[in-house]
Amino acid sequence: MNWQIAIRGYKTYLQLEKSLSDNSVQAYLSDIDKLHKYLEPLRILPADVKLQDIQGFINYIAEIGLSATSQARIISGIRGFYDYLLIENAIKQNPTELLEMPRIGRKLPDTLSYEEIEKIISFIDLSKPEGERNKAMIEVLYGCGLRVSELVNLQLSNVYFNDKFIRIIGKGNKERLVPVGNAVLKQINNYLEHSRNHITPKPGCEDILFLNRRGAQLTRVMIFTIIKELAIKAGIKKNISPHTFRHSFATHLVEGGADLRAVQEMLGHESITTTEIYTHLDRTYLQQTIAQFHPRNSKNN
Repeated sequence: MNWQIAIRGYKTYLQLEKSLSDNSVQAYLSDIDKLHKYLEPLRILPADVKLQDIQGFINYIAEIGLSATSQARIISGIRGFYDYLLIENAIKQNPTELLEMPRIGRKLPDTLSYEEIEKIISFIDLSKPEGERNKAMIEVLYGCGLRVSELVNLQLSNVYFNDKFIRIIGKGNKERLVPVGNAVLKQINNYLEHSRNHITPKPGCEDILFLNRRGAQLTRVMIFTIIKELAIKAGIKKNISPHTFRHSFATHLVEGGADLRAVQEMLGHESITTTEIYTHLDRTYLQQTIAQFHPRNSKNN
């Protein structure tokens, strides 16, 4: 099996067996393409690749400046590729079994305080046609913890006003139901009544909740731009993106004592370890508790 056939088969496997999004599939294929180009001068077929070949490749991408996080992602992609070849009986042993991941210091996500979120919302100009829409988008991002891709694809028919839930199609076409608070539902209604009802949706966009003034679906870039501009107006210096509101949603729930499994479900995380990153927010409180109450930290010692 040559590289072209192996990569083509892996692509089909990712699409059909793993049900990954187009973006995820392309990311995995890009990782394998990097390995292929590195090994191409050596004329090594996928089935002939050894552990030392992959280690040489990892050393190479480290030397050209790729971060430990990027290296880990590429290793994960290569492992997945060889898992696939093993399933297809194209190889007898996975050469990545003993491959070590680079050490990564888990980066804690940026978050906004509740006051900062309210400040950003207060700078939305509701006198403009897009004002009610922008406020509704931020209320949904923060109130439901959505990814930006989930926001732009949110369908009006998936907002259940009476039941106070929205139905989300997340990564890998996985569905989840996310509860919606009254403030979010009220703002969605305001947007529908005062803004969206005056827009003629373009064909294919009739059920898309958030539209631009021409009736087309908003892009991810447009959401980023809207949020960046509002942050500047509000004088907030943090590096803010749509994902910041998702982080803040999870952060404030965990700080408030929400069950981690419940937060995991609402965020659509496949693994609880992904959600556990938000438990860092209790560290300051824990440090203060230790300093105040532990006998070894009294002022007399």
